[in-house]
Amino acid sequence: MIVLIRHGQTTTNADGLVIGRSDVHLTELGQRQARALGPYLVDVAQVWVSPLARARETAALALAGHPALVKESFIEVDYGELEGQRVSALTPEHWQTFEHGHELAFGGAESLADVDARVHAELDALLADSASLLHDPRHHLAIVSHVSPIKSATIWALGAGPSVLWRTRLDNGSITTIGVRRSTPVLVRFNQVPLLDD
Repeated sequence: MIVLIRHGQTTTNADGLVIGRSDVHLTELGQRQARALGPYLVDVAQVWVSPLARARETAALALAGHPALVKESFIEVDYGELEGQRVSALTPEHWQTFEHGHELAFGGAESLADVDARVHAELDALLADSASLLHDPRHHLAIVSHVSPIKSATIWALGAGPSVLWRTRLDNGSITTIGVRRSTPVLVRFNQVPLLDD
């Protein structure tokens, strides 16, 4: 199976900023969220990770001892000129435009359709390879990534249209699992958030 992990909380998450490619770090809470993932990842045989620091830090804390292969295809969407703005500064009209414009580039940079193209290509290759970890019920591929690529993987697994991603919520330090049944992808689990120790 594939276990998709959203990185722990970052300084910019805590500040409510729109962040895609900026290379920010985990907060103390984000580090705790990453460590809490460990017990849920005992059957991981291979790790892929976004090149951004927040994903690499999460992988190092959650999957200590597992070497991580950097995959550019699982980097966060490029928000272009929207990068660094407060989420609260985006108007309802902004969000409605994005929700109905899957091909629309955020801030003139990258669209969610672009994210789908790179993420779905990786997943299609895993599905086509019967020897890949996607087809192994006992050993898993962990992919530490971000909201947009994980939601893209989710709609791939569901065979759903892009509007579905706007009806989902994905928390920091969460796990989403994709498996295969009769050569068809299936969503096994979505947005599972481990409890943190006090």
